[in-house]
Amino acid sequence: MELLKNRIIGIDPGTNVLGFAVVDIVNGECKILDMGVLKLIKYPDHTTKLKEIFLQIQEIIETYLPSEMAIEAPFFGKNVQSMLKLGRAQGVSMAAAMTMGLEICEYSPKKIKQSVTGNGNASKEQVALMLMQILKKKLHDQYHDATDALAVAMTHHHQRSGSSTGKKQYSDWSSFVKNNQSRVK
Repeated sequence: MELLKNRIIGIDPGTNVLGFAVVDIVNGECKILDMGVLKLIKYPDHTTKLKEIFLQIQEIIETYLPSEMAIEAPFFGKNVQSMLKLGRAQGVSMAAAMTMGLEICEYSPKKIKQSVTGNGNASKEQVALMLMQILKKKLHDQYHDATDALAVAMTHHHQRSGSSTGKKQYSDWSSFVKNNQSRVK
């Protein structure tokens, strides 16, 4: 039996805390290789933070050799300065991946939440809980940025495989709950 394998790095961009997750998709099943956060708040200025994002993302790529990057797209908010900084973090992350030859796809926060939970307005806690249910694995909840990055990678896998939650698409949260009683606590 031939194993079909794909390695994806998921990124939840940020300039103070950036989440990442590296997963292998083997015959449709997701296996977490690594996930965590880059703590950037210790760096004195925005330019240094961006440089560190670029270098550390490249180091993760060199270590795990993924073929694709899935990244959360910036959302439109009221604070223009925050949006610009987030967009720069996303751009630097993408540049690091491009220089390493990775294919890159971006997903909106709403699309990621919809893909993982069935609800585009789910909270970070709901996303993390659903990932634990899907993967049947305890995830450390110290930083939701890491689980958000995992959700981005899972969304990319679901989009590639043609399913929203890995098994069946649902129009809303109640239809998901109705069809997945054993997965809801």
